[in-house]
Amino acid sequence: MSLIRLQHRVSKVRVIGVGRLENYKLAFHKKSNDGSGKCDAYYVGSPEYFVHGVVFQLNSSQLKVLDKYEGLGEGYERKTVPISTPDMKTISAVTYYATEIDSSIQPYLWYKEHVIRGAKEHGLPKDYIDMIRRVDAIPDPNIRRQREELMIYL
Repeated sequence: MSLIRLQHRVSKVRVIGVGRLENYKLAFHKKSNDGSGKCDAYYVGSPEYFVHGVVFQLNSSQLKVLDKYEGLGEGYERKTVPISTPDMKTISAVTYYATEIDSSIQPYLWYKEHVIRGAKEHGLPKDYIDMIRRVDAIPDPNIRRQREELMIYL
């Protein structure tokens, strides 16, 4: 959700707005190549669950670049989902979903920081941000990677 992180990867993008993905739950169970857990909008099929997020507009070349960063075909696939907007409209958006899950893994602290910063930056509800803050996270044993990931905010 962090605009800075996304633009660091694919250059300037347009923010369409925020929205909710109904019947999904935010989980940090996507197996990553670095051994940590990454985000997944996990379909649970229950109306009590939803994922708040941000909709960005990317062109096809940016999407190809993002596919490489996200690991399309290597733990993530794409699908189109209906997003409820604050003005009660529904728009279609593409999201990545995890194909390799492990509920025992945790995100690195720097990764969780990206998610929290993006949520705050786009004004997502405080209780939702607090829920993300309560997710257990672990230090990255690769200090250099952690430093490089967070340097984009300086």
